[in-house]
Amino acid sequence: MRAVGRWYKELQTIVLLLLIAAAIGWVIGATAEALTVVLLFFVVGYLWQLRRVLQWIDHPESEPPEGSGIWGMMLDQMYAIQRHNRDARSRLQHTVDYLRDSFRSLRDGALLIDQKGLIEWSNSSAEYLLGLRYPQDKGQNLLSLVRYPEFSSYMIVGDYTEPLTFSTNDFPARHLQVEVSSFGIGDRLILVRDVTQLVQIEQTRQDFVGNVSHELRTPLTVISGYLDTLLSQSEMLPAALIKPLEQMAQQSQRMENLVRDLLWLSKIEATATKKRVREQVDLAALCGEVVEDLRGGYPSRAIEYRCAVPNAKIEGDYRELFSALSNLVVNALKYSPEGKPVSLTLSETDNALCIEVRDQGLGIAEEHIPRLTERFYRVDESRSFAGGGTGLGLAIVKHVAASHEAQLKIESELGAGSCFSLSFHRMSRDL
Repeated sequence: MRAVGRWYKELQTIVLLLLIAAAIGWVIGATAEALTVVLLFFVVGYLWQLRRVLQWIDHPESEPPEGSGIWGMMLDQMYAIQRHNRDARSRLQHTVDYLRDSFRSLRDGALLIDQKGLIEWSNSSAEYLLGLRYPQDKGQNLLSLVRYPEFSSYMIVGDYTEPLTFSTNDFPARHLQVEVSSFGIGDRLILVRDVTQLVQIEQTRQDFVGNVSHELRTPLTVISGYLDTLLSQSEMLPAALIKPLEQMAQQSQRMENLVRDLLWLSKIEATATKKRVREQVDLAALCGEVVEDLRGGYPSRAIEYRCAVPNAKIEGDYRELFSALSNLVVNALKYSPEGKPVSLTLSETDNALCIEVRDQGLGIAEEHIPRLTERFYRVDESRSFAGGGTGLGLAIVKHVAASHEAQLKIESELGAGSCFSLSFHRMSRDL
């Protein structure tokens, strides 16, 4: 309203001066000439003020020109806006500098790339880990400077839900973990971390478990053999020794099962990062073989098998898939009451092959489901020991699913049973 009021006041001044000029011109008999002189004065004045404003716009760092009336008000408003923008730009630059200093001090590598993959900025850690040079490499394509096949594929595919871990070509090789966050219009923040020590610790753990399990296998076999021999001649033994020997045989068998699962899990983990030899696996035949095998081992239990996709083939490792599926069905049998059937279903949804193992047991509380695939995790210690479980079955299933790029899904409700499903990408509809 203030600006509009000044505009009206300026208009009133112009009209008043024109009326005065017209009156003077009428008195002296030169009305048109008087009005022309006044209008020319205003035009020249406005053009002069406009020139001063334009000169100031060309050199905004200089002080604004002085002005009166509406021009003075305009200049004051423009100068106030300029100071506000300058302060805002200064604060923004300070924030950017602060963030860059923070990223620069990180031990992890950090770099920014635009939607075309061109480097905008990187810190010294990224330069060390990836062999970059900043600012010399600014504006260069990241993939042309960092040439690791796994890293290139990861960046090109654009699925950053899971971090990437890959090894370098250095000697000794380093293991780097990459996490990518997208922001803006295709810009990406890349964080690079050296996880060599963690990978070495994990490898040491795997080697230790594998070696210990392998060393335990022979003495356990000997102990079990002698116990079986003694129990086979129980009529020659004192009655007081029979029950302890039976318990020893039971625990020895449980230890053998545990060692067997540990060795199998170690083998799966050891080949997880190696190139696997794949074959065509017929899931329908695999499921049928698992059902027939377990029906022989559990003759008193009902196992229902339904196959909706008779020609279901994927690329994978037959032994690993057999082991994973057997573990799922055995778990369902162990934790289902007698007289309640366990169902195995093979179906197809959204061009994916899905295997479901469903039981009618007690179910699993929701807080336990995220941890079920952890090694030795037990929902109920007493039930697990009573059933002879090793706590490794679902860990094996998780690793097999990961190596076959399958999705393991667990659904359960207390009192309503559980459903474990594996979803695979099928090879082709023509197979």
